[in-house]
Amino acid sequence: MLPYHLRVLAGLSTGAGSEVALEVAAPVTIARVLDALEEKHPALGGTIRDYGTGKRRAFLRFFACGDDWSHEQMDKELPEAVAEGKEPLLVVGAIAGG
Repeated sequence: MLPYHLRVLAGLSTGAGSEVALEVAAPVTIARVLDALEEKHPALGGTIRDYGTGKRRAFLRFFACGDDWSHEQMDKELPEAVAEGKEPLLVVGAIAGG
């Protein structure tokens, strides 16, 4: 699932659903999911991960099965429920304010 601004950039539907279906070979990791996403939607290249370091961009968070995966290694295997498509990998735009 992608935040609205990334869906617009990728030219995806901006309706009620924000889910993007991808085929990812095992082992399913955040890095492999993002590789598949960027291959399918090249306009997203560099928007979620820094081109040079491959690290998550600031103000974006990853959640899987209700847990924050933002600081996990990008090559750590995601939970089975995500790998099987039963649960989404969420890419969430962080909100800052005061």
